Amino acid sequence: MPKRHAVLSVLLWSTVASAFKLSLRYMSPLQLLFCASLTSLTVFGILYSREFSLGKENLRSAYLGLLLVLYYTVLFSAYKGLPAQEAQALNYTWPLMLVLLSIPLLGKRPGMRVVTGLFIGFLGAFIVATRGNLGGLEFSNPAGVALALGSAVIWASYWVLNLRDERSLVEKTFWNFLFGSAYVSIALAFSGGLAVPPLKGLIGAVYVGLFEMGVTFLIWYKAIENGMEFASNLAYLVPFLSFFFISLAVGERIEPSTVFGLCLIMGGILLGKSWGQRGKSI
Repeated sequence: MPKRHAVLSVLLWSTVASAFKLSLRYMSPLQLLFCASLTSLTVFGILYSREFSLGKENLRSAYLGLLLVLYYTVLFSAYKGLPAQEAQALNYTWPLMLVLLSIPLLGKRPGMRVVTGLFIGFLGAFIVATRGNLGGLEFSNPAGVALALGSAVIWASYWVLNLRDERSLVEKTFWNFLFGSAYVSIALAFSGGLAVPPLKGLIGAVYVGLFEMGVTFLIWYKAIENGMEFASNLAYLVPFLSFFFISLAVGERIEPSTVFGLCLIMGGILLGKSWGQRGKSI
């Protein structure tokens, strides 16, 4: 059963990059985040209803929710401006960003293996961003590349802070999305984006809320509780399986440079694996 949970989580997360890109054809990043976060809030609200309680510890979700909203806003904006394959590959540099953050925040000193992993991983990101044109140093969409890499930094920061939060997964996720949904609502109200999206966009947003932000987290944590090594190793398939769904559903031609760059990114992550880089899907 634990292996089934891991396989199901990997398959579900492999589809969300396509869902991002397809949904963004019909709605803005903020609108997608609003609908998706409400969906996730509903899921965790139902699960949390039996043990609901108010406490000072839930106030930490005020900043965790803000960081979560910032992450998805930046990530969706990256998907809006870049091909899904590029945004997805660049976002997967977050474990490398986690290593960099660990140096000043945790006082860790990286060894040669970790430094080599960082070099290989970021070389891969550079290949993805330039579409293999290393000599030309040309980025098809510099802003999109910056957003995708920025989302990796934000997720690494959120991962560290969320890891230190000792509340149960359901409790802290409910409060994070409660605060986050409030922030997105305010942002939409001020930007004039509060409107009913097209049905296709709404369906995509609900899918994202369920399987990127919602139930897949529960399935994944069930998997790692009962088989950490198997689940963690299987998770490395997520970005590569995502390419299949991106090609099939979105219609993008998967570029050899993206595949090669992602291989280097994942290789760099594996070299730094000893630093405990396990999170959402790596």
